Amino acid sequence: MRLIDRYLLREMLVPLAYCVSGFLVFWITTELLSDLDMFQRQRLGAGDIAEYYLVLLPELLVTVMPVGLLLALLYALTQLARNHELVAMRAAGLSLWRLGLPYLAAAGLFSLGILYLNETWVPVSVSRSEAILHRREAPAQPGHEAGWRPLNFRYEPARRLWTIEAYHEATHAMRNPKVDWEADDGTRFQLVARQAQWSGTRWRFFDAAEYEFPPAQETPRLRRQADELEMAEFEETPEMIRSEIKISSLSNVSAASGAQLSLRDIRNYLRLHQELSPLETAKLRTQWHGRLAEPWTCLVVALIALPLGAASGRRDVLVSVSASIFFCFAYIILLKFGLAFGTAGYCPPWLAAWYPNALFGGLGLWMTWRAA
Repeated sequence: MRLIDRYLLREMLVPLAYCVSGFLVFWITTELLSDLDMFQRQRLGAGDIAEYYLVLLPELLVTVMPVGLLLALLYALTQLARNHELVAMRAAGLSLWRLGLPYLAAAGLFSLGILYLNETWVPVSVSRSEAILHRREAPAQPGHEAGWRPLNFRYEPARRLWTIEAYHEATHAMRNPKVDWEADDGTRFQLVARQAQWSGTRWRFFDAAEYEFPPAQETPRLRRQADELEMAEFEETPEMIRSEIKISSLSNVSAASGAQLSLRDIRNYLRLHQELSPLETAKLRTQWHGRLAEPWTCLVVALIALPLGAASGRRDVLVSVSASIFFCFAYIILLKFGLAFGTAGYCPPWLAAWYPNALFGGLGLWMTWRAA
């Protein structure tokens, strides 16, 4: 890396750290003031609340990074323009494209980092935050303790239907599960148990009994009964169940507001459900493309900030900041409209998710070309 690149990056990274930290503090403070009543109802202490927001930090970082990057780039470029450093660099033969290269490279790395966080830490942080929120919740009545919920889902490849009286997502425990499936010759099977638990590699059923329903007989036949029974042939995993819970509870309104699902959740759900309605398919495909397109907002932000910040030496700084704010709001509005149309099936999912990036990225390229 050349000396000029290190200098430009240092001028941007310091304000970026301040901007991101400031936005995180502001967001957490605002959320804390609005959620105090909820925390009191859940009987959470100061340590629980601190842990709750610490666990949510990856999700918050994904949200504030593009805005923090925009302000940091505008500040760094404005300071360089005010001190006539940009003029000197361009007089030395460096074009605006060359000066913006380290910023664009950093924005690309931030985009890849956000994509990684969305697929690894963010899904875990959301589930862990929910567990923290309900950890001190008193059981409403026997059999309905905090964290337990009834669950039904179908695994299409093996034609297995799971009917679970209560499932605990954090511990992967089941109460009174019943599993029904059918063989290729029409023979039906049913497994009932008092409890079930994920062992790390397979499901383990307790006080279990497996019944067989031959096609020509009306009465079932007991195949086996055991205090503990492992079903190695059951390919369903807790991760698939988590995806089932998350996607089945996602409304069209929530899906239209932004990318709510990880790529892993969508893949797992499609393994469970191979035949979906056109509307459900449109929603999932829009979420898929939305999750892929969301991280590249950082690169779009860099393309917009580069010409605005570099030109601020010849114009009022407030003009550049105001234009950036306008572009941010326009981007958010167009993105929500696109996701809404894609979720409803009115336009191709890839177009619904990617067109704001293409539109504003192209606008940034054109503005940079004009400023260069």
